[in-house]
Amino acid sequence: MSEQTIALVTGANKGIGYEIAAGLGALGWRIGVGARDQQRRDTAVEKLRAAGTDAFGVPLDVTDDASVAAAAELIADRVGGLDVLVNNAAITGGMPQMPTTVDPATVRVVVETNVIGVIRVTNAMLPMLRGSASPRIVNMSSSVGSLTLQTTPGIDMGPIPAAYLASKTFLNAVTVQYAKELRDTNILINSGCPGFTATDLNGFQGVRTPHQGAAIAIRLATLPDDGPTGGFFDDAGTVPW
Repeated sequence: MSEQTIALVTGANKGIGYEIAAGLGALGWRIGVGARDQQRRDTAVEKLRAAGTDAFGVPLDVTDDASVAAAAELIADRVGGLDVLVNNAAITGGMPQMPTTVDPATVRVVVETNVIGVIRVTNAMLPMLRGSASPRIVNMSSSVGSLTLQTTPGIDMGPIPAAYLASKTFLNAVTVQYAKELRDTNILINSGCPGFTATDLNGFQGVRTPHQGAAIAIRLATLPDDGPTGGFFDDAGTVPW
Protein backbone atom coordinates (compact mmCIF):
# COMPACT_ATOMS: atom_id res chain seq x y z
CA MET A 1 0.00 0.00 0.00
CA SER A 2 1.26 3.47 -0.88
CA GLU A 3 2.18 6.04 1.74
CA GLN A 4 -0.57 8.29 0.42
CA THR A 5 -3.71 8.06 2.54
CA ILE A 6 -6.62 6.54 0.61
CA ALA A 7 -10.23 7.37 1.45
CA LEU A 8 -13.60 6.29 0.06
CA VAL A 9 -16.52 8.66 0.49
CA THR A 10 -19.95 7.27 -0.41
CA GLY A 11 -22.48 9.64 -1.92
CA ALA A 12 -19.61 11.95 -2.80
CA ASN A 13 -20.96 13.38 -6.04
CA LYS A 14 -22.76 16.30 -4.39
CA GLY A 15 -23.60 18.13 -1.17
CA ILE A 16 -21.86 17.20 2.04
CA GLY A 17 -20.26 14.11 0.48
CA TYR A 18 -18.58 16.18 -2.20
CA GLU A 19 -17.28 18.65 0.38
CA ILE A 20 -15.93 15.80 2.52
CA ALA A 21 -14.08 14.50 -0.54
CA ALA A 22 -12.76 17.99 -1.29
CA GLY A 23 -11.67 18.57 2.30
CA LEU A 24 -9.84 15.26 2.59
CA GLY A 25 -8.36 15.75 -0.87
CA ALA A 26 -6.95 19.09 0.22
CA LEU A 27 -4.90 17.16 2.78
CA GLY A 28 -3.13 15.40 -0.08
CA TRP A 29 -5.19 12.24 0.21
CA ARG A 30 -6.31 10.12 -2.71
CA ILE A 31 -10.10 10.07 -2.78
CA GLY A 32 -12.48 7.47 -4.15
CA VAL A 33 -15.69 9.22 -5.17
CA GLY A 34 -18.44 6.71 -4.52
CA ALA A 35 -21.71 7.38 -6.35
CA ARG A 36 -24.41 5.56 -8.31
CA ASP A 37 -24.94 8.07 -11.10
CA GLN A 38 -22.10 7.88 -13.63
CA GLN A 39 -22.52 11.37 -15.05
CA ARG A 40 -22.66 13.04 -11.63
CA ARG A 41 -19.76 10.89 -10.44
CA ASP A 42 -17.62 11.80 -13.44
CA THR A 43 -18.47 15.48 -13.06
CA ALA A 44 -17.52 15.44 -9.37
CA VAL A 45 -14.21 13.69 -10.12
CA GLU A 46 -13.37 16.24 -12.83
CA LYS A 47 -14.22 19.13 -10.51
CA LEU A 48 -12.15 17.68 -7.68
CA ARG A 49 -9.19 17.07 -9.98
CA ALA A 50 -9.42 20.61 -11.32
CA ALA A 51 -9.10 21.82 -7.72
CA GLY A 52 -6.00 19.70 -7.18
CA THR A 53 -7.49 16.61 -5.52
CA ASP A 54 -6.19 13.19 -6.51
CA ALA A 55 -9.68 11.75 -7.11
CA PHE A 56 -11.01 8.68 -8.91
CA GLY A 57 -14.54 7.45 -9.49
CA VAL A 58 -15.99 4.41 -7.75
CA PRO A 59 -19.30 3.13 -9.17
CA LEU A 60 -21.23 2.31 -6.02
CA ASP A 61 -24.82 1.51 -5.13
CA VAL A 62 -24.79 0.84 -1.39
CA THR A 63 -28.02 -1.18 -1.66
CA ASP A 64 -26.54 -3.71 -4.08
CA ASP A 65 -24.25 -6.54 -2.96
CA ALA A 66 -22.60 -6.95 -6.37
CA SER A 67 -21.99 -3.22 -6.75
CA VAL A 68 -20.34 -2.98 -3.33
CA ALA A 69 -18.18 -6.05 -3.95
CA ALA A 70 -17.11 -4.61 -7.31
CA ALA A 71 -16.26 -1.29 -5.65
CA ALA A 72 -14.03 -3.03 -3.12
CA GLU A 73 -12.30 -4.93 -5.91
CA LEU A 74 -11.80 -1.74 -7.92
CA ILE A 75 -10.19 0.05 -4.97
CA ALA A 76 -7.95 -2.92 -4.19
CA ASP A 77 -6.84 -3.22 -7.81
CA ARG A 78 -6.42 0.51 -8.47
CA VAL A 79 -4.82 1.82 -5.28
CA GLY A 80 -3.99 -1.30 -3.32
CA GLY A 81 -5.87 -0.61 -0.11
CA LEU A 82 -7.99 1.74 1.98
CA ASP A 83 -7.32 3.83 5.08
CA VAL A 84 -10.54 5.75 5.63
CA LEU A 85 -14.19 5.03 4.87
CA VAL A 86 -16.80 7.76 5.13
CA ASN A 87 -20.32 6.31 4.95
CA ASN A 88 -22.14 9.41 3.78
CA ALA A 89 -24.71 8.11 1.27
CA ALA A 90 -28.25 8.52 2.61
CA ILE A 91 -31.84 9.22 1.59
CA THR A 92 -34.82 10.73 3.41
CA GLY A 93 -37.45 8.62 1.68
CA GLY A 94 -39.69 11.59 0.99
CA MET A 95 -42.09 13.42 3.26
CA PRO A 96 -44.36 13.35 5.19
CA GLN A 97 -43.42 10.38 7.37
CA MET A 98 -45.71 10.59 10.37
CA PRO A 99 -45.40 7.26 12.20
CA THR A 100 -49.15 6.60 12.12
CA THR A 101 -49.39 6.99 8.35
CA VAL A 102 -45.94 6.19 6.94
CA ASP A 103 -45.84 3.43 4.35
CA PRO A 104 -43.83 0.51 5.77
CA ALA A 105 -42.23 0.20 2.33
CA THR A 106 -40.77 3.70 2.81
CA VAL A 107 -39.20 2.65 6.11
CA ARG A 108 -37.74 -0.41 4.44
CA VAL A 109 -36.20 1.60 1.59
CA VAL A 110 -34.70 4.22 3.92
CA VAL A 111 -33.18 1.62 6.24
CA GLU A 112 -31.82 -0.31 3.25
CA THR A 113 -29.72 2.70 2.23
CA ASN A 114 -29.04 4.45 5.53
CA VAL A 115 -28.28 1.42 7.70
CA ILE A 116 -27.95 -1.82 5.77
CA GLY A 117 -26.00 0.02 3.08
CA VAL A 118 -23.52 1.19 5.70
CA ILE A 119 -23.12 -2.35 7.03
CA ARG A 120 -22.72 -3.73 3.51
CA VAL A 121 -20.05 -1.20 2.50
CA THR A 122 -18.22 -1.31 5.82
CA ASN A 123 -17.93 -5.09 5.82
CA ALA A 124 -16.76 -5.14 2.20
CA MET A 125 -14.05 -2.56 2.95
CA LEU A 126 -12.94 -3.98 6.32
CA PRO A 127 -10.30 -6.36 4.93
CA MET A 128 -8.50 -3.40 3.38
CA LEU A 129 -9.03 -1.17 6.43
CA ARG A 130 -7.51 -3.83 8.66
CA GLY A 131 -4.34 -3.51 6.62
CA SER A 132 -4.05 0.23 7.24
CA ALA A 133 -1.78 1.80 9.84
CA SER A 134 -4.49 4.23 11.03
CA PRO A 135 -7.89 3.13 9.75
CA ARG A 136 -10.93 5.31 10.37
CA ILE A 137 -14.64 4.79 9.68
CA VAL A 138 -17.02 7.74 9.81
CA ASN A 139 -20.78 7.17 9.71
CA MET A 140 -22.65 10.34 8.83
CA SER A 141 -25.62 10.45 11.16
CA SER A 142 -27.83 13.24 12.51
CA SER A 143 -28.73 14.62 15.91
CA VAL A 144 -32.37 13.99 14.99
CA GLY A 145 -31.54 10.33 15.63
CA SER A 146 -30.70 11.09 19.26
CA LEU A 147 -33.33 9.51 21.53
CA THR A 148 -32.07 11.70 24.37
CA LEU A 149 -32.66 14.93 22.45
CA GLN A 150 -35.96 13.69 21.04
CA THR A 151 -37.28 13.03 24.56
CA THR A 152 -35.88 16.08 26.35
CA PRO A 153 -38.65 18.56 27.27
CA GLY A 154 -38.22 21.97 25.69
CA ILE A 155 -36.08 20.78 22.78
CA ASP A 156 -37.80 21.09 19.40
CA MET A 157 -36.23 18.69 16.90
CA GLY A 158 -38.54 19.80 14.12
CA PRO A 159 -40.76 17.53 12.01
CA ILE A 160 -41.23 13.81 12.69
CA PRO A 161 -39.95 11.92 9.62
CA ALA A 162 -40.32 8.52 11.26
CA ALA A 163 -38.36 6.49 8.72
CA TYR A 164 -35.42 8.89 8.44
CA LEU A 165 -35.12 9.58 12.18
CA ALA A 166 -35.34 5.90 13.06
CA SER A 167 -32.70 5.06 10.45
CA LYS A 168 -30.24 7.44 12.10
CA THR A 169 -30.98 6.03 15.56
CA PHE A 170 -30.46 2.56 14.07
CA LEU A 171 -27.19 3.69 12.45
CA ASN A 172 -25.91 5.06 15.77
CA ALA A 173 -26.67 1.74 17.45
CA VAL A 174 -24.79 -0.10 14.73
CA THR A 175 -21.81 2.25 15.12
CA VAL A 176 -21.61 1.39 18.83
CA GLN A 177 -21.72 -2.33 18.08
CA TYR A 178 -18.93 -2.06 15.50
CA ALA A 179 -16.81 -0.14 18.01
CA LYS A 180 -17.33 -2.87 20.59
CA GLU A 181 -16.39 -5.65 18.17
CA LEU A 182 -13.37 -3.75 16.83
CA ARG A 183 -12.14 -2.39 20.17
CA ASP A 184 -9.05 -4.61 20.12
CA THR A 185 -8.05 -3.35 16.67
CA ASN A 186 -6.64 0.01 15.56
CA ILE A 187 -9.88 0.88 13.72
CA LEU A 188 -11.70 3.94 15.08
CA ILE A 189 -15.38 4.20 14.12
CA ASN A 190 -17.66 7.10 15.05
CA SER A 191 -20.92 8.76 14.09
CA GLY A 192 -20.87 12.38 13.01
CA CYS A 193 -23.65 14.97 12.79
CA PRO A 194 -23.18 17.67 10.12
CA GLY A 195 -25.84 19.96 11.58
CA PHE A 196 -28.84 21.38 9.71
CA THR A 197 -27.14 21.69 6.36
CA ALA A 198 -28.69 23.02 3.16
CA THR A 199 -28.66 20.14 0.66
CA ASP A 200 -31.11 18.61 -1.79
CA LEU A 201 -31.86 16.08 0.95
CA ASN A 202 -33.94 18.73 2.74
CA GLY A 203 -34.83 21.00 -0.16
CA PHE A 204 -31.90 23.29 0.72
CA GLN A 205 -33.67 24.47 3.89
CA GLY A 206 -30.67 24.07 6.21
CA VAL A 207 -28.79 26.92 7.85
CA ARG A 208 -25.30 25.48 7.31
CA THR A 209 -23.37 25.14 4.07
CA PRO A 210 -22.22 21.73 2.80
CA HIS A 211 -18.66 22.91 3.48
CA GLN A 212 -19.57 23.49 7.14
CA GLY A 213 -21.47 20.21 7.26
CA ALA A 214 -18.41 18.31 6.06
CA ALA A 215 -16.18 19.56 8.88
CA ILE A 216 -17.14 16.90 11.43
CA ALA A 217 -16.45 14.06 8.98
CA ILE A 218 -13.04 15.50 8.16
CA ARG A 219 -12.23 15.78 11.88
CA LEU A 220 -13.30 12.19 12.61
CA ALA A 221 -11.47 10.90 9.52
CA THR A 222 -8.24 12.46 10.76
CA LEU A 223 -8.42 11.45 14.43
CA PRO A 224 -5.11 10.61 16.11
CA ASP A 225 -4.43 6.96 16.93
CA ASP A 226 -5.51 7.56 20.56
CA GLY A 227 -8.74 9.24 19.46
CA PRO A 228 -12.24 8.18 20.50
CA THR A 229 -14.20 5.28 19.02
CA GLY A 230 -17.88 4.42 19.33
CA GLY A 231 -18.84 8.06 19.84
CA PHE A 232 -21.33 10.52 18.37
CA PHE A 233 -20.00 13.99 17.63
CA ASP A 234 -20.80 17.31 16.00
CA ASP A 235 -18.78 20.51 15.70
CA ALA A 236 -19.62 21.47 19.29
CA GLY A 237 -18.48 18.17 20.80
CA THR A 238 -20.34 15.06 21.91
CA VAL A 239 -23.95 14.47 20.90
CA PRO A 240 -26.04 12.46 23.39
CA TRP A 241 -27.30 9.10 22.15
